[in-house]
Amino acid sequence: MNTANIRSYLLDLQQRIVTALETLDGKTFRRDTWERSEGGGGISALVEEGNLFERGGVNFSHVMGRGLPPSATAHRPELAGRHFEALGVSLVLHPRNPYAPTVHMNVRCFTAFDEHHAPVWWFGGGMDLTPYYGFVEDAEHFHRTCKKALDPFGADYYPRFKKWCDEYFYLKHRQEPRGVGGIFFDDFNALPWPQAEALWQSVGDHFLPAYLPLMERRRGLPYGERERDFQAYRRGRYVEFNLVYDRGTLFGLQSGGRTESILMSLPPIVRWRYDWHPQPGSREDALLEEFINGRDWV
Repeated sequence: MNTANIRSYLLDLQQRIVTALETLDGKTFRRDTWERSEGGGGISALVEEGNLFERGGVNFSHVMGRGLPPSATAHRPELAGRHFEALGVSLVLHPRNPYAPTVHMNVRCFTAFDEHHAPVWWFGGGMDLTPYYGFVEDAEHFHRTCKKALDPFGADYYPRFKKWCDEYFYLKHRQEPRGVGGIFFDDFNALPWPQAEALWQSVGDHFLPAYLPLMERRRGLPYGERERDFQAYRRGRYVEFNLVYDRGTLFGLQSGGRTESILMSLPPIVRWRYDWHPQPGSREDALLEEFINGRDWV
């Protein structure tokens, strides 16, 4: 286990992604360095009111502490009370154009240890796509790229992690997926450290090829108030998931992370309506009927 290599990779990944997004958007990201009193800190890179992105953030964090928070031990209760070290890059991008999809990506590494037990380590991460208006070619490209990231490590990883993503990014109270999915994995140590790290890095390295072509296709499509209104309505689902279910948000808040950096994942303009449903047969209705349903895209 070499967390120095992990830190170096994540800082480089953050810089590569931010540089590509600045080139795409044309606006420079703001960068904030922060420290955590219990140990560690991070770098937040954020754009608001950009040319393409209404809000976007790419955050690096490296934190440590004397006890894992409840969100990290809910599935591993035997690790409660152990010291921990956690490193990761997490991003969420909210384009202004309703035809361009919101995207989330996260890669993280945890170690848990104390004086009585050998260190326990695991990797986690993935990426998922949340469109407001569905395009089959976009969903297929995104999933093909996710599959390409995992195929060198075994043909079973993409279908496993795709199913895991569909089940994780699911609003139980709505009985509705958050988007068209992607891949998700957590508590991953099924391979020896070098191979597990390589799989994990492959996921991070495939984010830009998965997402940038979609932005290039959709950035110039004309839209009006109807599309912006529906985008704001659907963004409400994003907020509900992040604040109710997301383990990364809970871990950040429970571990004393920087609140501004954690909640940068929320969209800037959101709208809730009481018992609203799109008109049957409309493009808004097609999103729910044809896209937000956990279907296979590869």
